[in-house]
Amino acid sequence: MTTYNERGASEKGDANQDGCHANEGAVDAALRICFEASGVVGVIKPSGLPTQAPPGIDSLELRLRSQLSRGGYLGVPHRLDRAVSGVMLFAVTPRAARQLSRQFERRQITKTYLALTEVVGHRDPAGDQVAATTAWSEWIDWVAKIPDQPRARIAVAGEPGSRQAETAVRRIGDLTGPSGLSITMLQLEPRTGRMHQLRVQAAARGMPIVGDTSYGAADLHSDTIALHAWRIAFTDPDTKERLEIEAPLPEAWPPACREFLATAGLSPVTRPGSSPSG
Repeated sequence: MTTYNERGASEKGDANQDGCHANEGAVDAALRICFEASGVVGVIKPSGLPTQAPPGIDSLELRLRSQLSRGGYLGVPHRLDRAVSGVMLFAVTPRAARQLSRQFERRQITKTYLALTEVVGHRDPAGDQVAATTAWSEWIDWVAKIPDQPRARIAVAGEPGSRQAETAVRRIGDLTGPSGLSITMLQLEPRTGRMHQLRVQAAARGMPIVGDTSYGAADLHSDTIALHAWRIAFTDPDTKERLEIEAPLPEAWPPACREFLATAGLSPVTRPGSSPSG
């Protein structure tokens, strides 16, 4: 597998053609493209910016379209919540869009998130289990959208309108955050894609994501939350090579988070339920 990050391609030692850059003439210099090949574009989304929005409202899609030729194709095979930062894939050809959509449908795309979570009162046993070890655990819940609200909730198994949500999770480290908050850094790998899946599953275990007031976290007066789409692995539509794109941690995250990653030994082969195809 070849991993692309801000320094180009790693593991194989070959250079990323374009690196991670802010594009000339972009709507906002914060728009960073980290990968361009085979009709696929990897973009790092800043928190606070919606993936898509109605005409006249700023969005990541709008900013990327400004870089394409007039009338150029742009497919959006997946999305990130407005408050979430990290790496996303777009398609600039119909063929690439079909290939990526098929990989998402077949769960052949692996998404890895990093989250900073706080402790609210007492964690339930599942939350305590995660906090006590760096071993992998599994979160399996039924999740349902709350009618007329942009929120989800944990449901009873098989409840009408609910769908099963599965996430692999492990603790990376502990630190002290804003206002003395006790914070746990988690690595999360969702196997399903439900509305607010990671946010609602973490909150249900007494570990709401920092800043996520919708699910019980302390109000830090920000429109962002400490959830970051760190890596995404997929198969190149043309070469069929397995590729991975990595987004650097948000600058606002504590330095200790970078130290955790440097020493955690994160390896794809140790993930529960992982396979060469993701």
